[in-house]
Amino acid sequence: QVQLVESGGGLVQPGGSLRLSCAASGRIFSPNTMVWYRQAPGKQRESVAGISSAGRVSYVDSVKGRFTISRDNPKNTVHLQMNSLKPEDTAVYYCNVEVDGALLGPWGQGTQVTVSS
Repeated sequence: QVQLVESGGGLVQPGGSLRLSCAASGRIFSPNTMVWYRQAPGKQRESVAGISSAGRVSYVDSVKGRFTISRDNPKNTVHLQMNSLKPEDTAVYYCNVEVDGALLGPWGQGTQVTVSS
């Protein structure tokens, strides 16, 4: 069983920054891809950014140039540096670990990000 704990969310003004962190523990297979997702009220959960064990990254178009994903392999942690935040980034952010297209963990509690003036 994999456990996922997200942290770092909060309330920030438009244009501000936040750094999210996610610690994964349990049976984590490698290689894998650690992925940040978000779910806004009334919307489906969407993937935002992913990073493979080898460091290959991908981003949804709406965050390219503003968000940066990174990971610490020995610690099984993944971070999401979010800059130039917009109100439309408001959501609960979750992380998970993908192996061969399958998610390893049940969803954690997520961390709320609210961008508002």
